[in-house]
Amino acid sequence: MTSTVPAAVHDEQHAEAQSTPPITMFGPDFPFAYDDYLAGPAGLGQVPATEHGTEVAVVGGGLSGIVTAYELMKMGLRPVVYEADQIGGRLRTTDFAGSDDGTGTPLNAEMGAMRFPPSSTAFQHYVDLVGLRTTPFPNPLAPDTPSTVVDLKGESHYARTVDDLPEVYHQVMDAWNACLEEGADFSDMQRAIRERDVPRIREIWSRLVEKLDNQTFYGFLCDSEAFGSFRHREIFGQVGFGTGGWDTDFPNSILEILRVVYTGADDDHRGIVGGSQQLPLRLWEREPDKPVHWPKGTSLASLHGGDPRPAVTRLYRTAGNRITVTDAHGDIRTYKAAVFTAQSWMMLSKIDCDDALLPIDHWTAVERTHYMESSKLFVPVDRPFWLDTDEQTGRDVMSMTLTDRMTRGTYLLDNGPDRPAVICLSYTWCDDSLKWLPLDANERMEVMLKSLREIYPKVDIRKHITGSPITVSWENEPYFMGAFKANLPGHYRYQRRLFTHFMQDRLPADKRGLFLAGDDISWTAGWAEGAVQTALNAVWGVMHQLGGATDPTNPGPGDVYDAIAPVELPED
Repeated sequence: MTSTVPAAVHDEQHAEAQSTPPITMFGPDFPFAYDDYLAGPAGLGQVPATEHGTEVAVVGGGLSGIVTAYELMKMGLRPVVYEADQIGGRLRTTDFAGSDDGTGTPLNAEMGAMRFPPSSTAFQHYVDLVGLRTTPFPNPLAPDTPSTVVDLKGESHYARTVDDLPEVYHQVMDAWNACLEEGADFSDMQRAIRERDVPRIREIWSRLVEKLDNQTFYGFLCDSEAFGSFRHREIFGQVGFGTGGWDTDFPNSILEILRVVYTGADDDHRGIVGGSQQLPLRLWEREPDKPVHWPKGTSLASLHGGDPRPAVTRLYRTAGNRITVTDAHGDIRTYKAAVFTAQSWMMLSKIDCDDALLPIDHWTAVERTHYMESSKLFVPVDRPFWLDTDEQTGRDVMSMTLTDRMTRGTYLLDNGPDRPAVICLSYTWCDDSLKWLPLDANERMEVMLKSLREIYPKVDIRKHITGSPITVSWENEPYFMGAFKANLPGHYRYQRRLFTHFMQDRLPADKRGLFLAGDDISWTAGWAEGAVQTALNAVWGVMHQLGGATDPTNPGPGDVYDAIAPVELPED
């Protein structure tokens, strides 16, 4: 799932990037080349033959859980996946009942993750593996977005490129670029990430973590002379540049924001043709070419008889330091190792968990995890009518829209000329999302249509709608309770405990065997890349727990951990 944190516009740096290595999600906290690890001919490692067929519990069938299970299966282990709802987690693609895109394929909406940056190279490995296609996503002012309307305080500005916006927006953009350079060594860090210069990344980041762990995003802006104007801070919060307004992130730690802008996570987004949920579903069905131990033709689906196990209701430790799982059918199974990939708050509320599962400091980190709310509402329409030309102005009659009205962000998703299409009428976060929570889908649609009618008085959106709206509020989803983690100031130490949990030789012997994964365990929550990276950490941890090892030519994250471990801040 993407967040609404900003992506700076740096034309000169973009030109320079054409002749330099690409930006990837390489660090800054843990600069390990997950993409190279996945591409290594020697594979991710192996376990002793005596462990082949050993069952390993995987709690959660989202992207992190399915990647974990897929890679454990390839090693010759037998993952047992538990899923309370549906495979995919927040990669959730929902079809509109009775509709199609003009080719017989149902129209659908991305209720969770819908746009992915090219810097997500480990994620892209699996997209390519299962043969999915991507196309540019129509973010505001993106090259493939026909037009954008920025509507603030009742005044609208139409733009095809950023150059079409009034001067004050350029001042805001320049202020953000200056703020990043002065306060966060932006260009230097991006250069180090491009070149995968680990010592330089660690040098810059260590200093910034110590300096900025207690700072909010808003405080970081206020400390910059470039953002001395409240008006500029207000416009930046309501509109920004990249994916939209960012004021919902203002209370969060500035470190969360820097991780995203350094790694290009909010730039050049692409969507998956046919929907993002296809990725975990295809991995579930995929038969690896050369599986260890298992016969050719084995898949996660075949190992499970087609469906994952039901929801986990209880997790506890039993003799021999085993992890014992009770599911919703009352079935009890015990494992040498287990990987928990669901939202960590599930361990506090929906699942009866033994205190002995984690060290007390890790429980504290789970309890302090802060999740952001998020809501969306989509409607199917008869065609991409927004591309019609207004005869008076010569402009598109409707555009991708950023506004301070209730809708906040409206995205226009077409399938080609005169074919049925989809509008995301509203995409909101945090307090803006909570405003929608008491309303059902139709009530939400009415409020949204009213807001958009104020921006586009000549456009009758309603006459193009061909089906009922569909909506989601992730904070109200019982197996999620929020869209994604977003650290508050002072939370760095908590995040470090969760991310490094896969290094279990450092834990007491009676606290090993359960591994944490998922994007909320990662440094970049809300991004599918974080889900994949922590899955690979957990795979390494399980392999190591069972006496396995990587090939020396392709060391894993645990093998090089001591050289690149995240900054450790003092606790006294």
